[in-house]
Amino acid sequence: MSKLAAIVIGLIAVLHLYIAWFEIFAWTTRGPVVFSSFPVDLFEPTKAMAANQGIYNSFLAAGLIWSLFIKDTLWRRNVATCFLLFVAVAGLFGAVTVAPRIAVVQTLPAVVGLVLVWLSWGRKG
Repeated sequence: MSKLAAIVIGLIAVLHLYIAWFEIFAWTTRGPVVFSSFPVDLFEPTKAMAANQGIYNSFLAAGLIWSLFIKDTLWRRNVATCFLLFVAVAGLFGAVTVAPRIAVVQTLPAVVGLVLVWLSWGRKG
């Protein structure tokens, strides 16, 4: 995997760690600021649901981070591809069901990561 692909994967993992932190720990405090168009009284009743989503985002981050430490190049590519596809599909679903902007924030970086992983296939690094 190229260094650029690894950097992109690392940045996507950091993004998902942030999203996980936000959903698990800051939903009721930062949520009303970030999602100012939502009614404030919505955040407390949806706290458990947001935390559940945060756990899933932490799993995405964990899989991406794991892919960076796999020594076998075939497995590194396969695991990175798997988790990048998970991120891309989740982003597409979010874009359709929540806000189109999610495709730019989540799906686009995942697709860039996939392209970089596959372009670097067979190269050292």
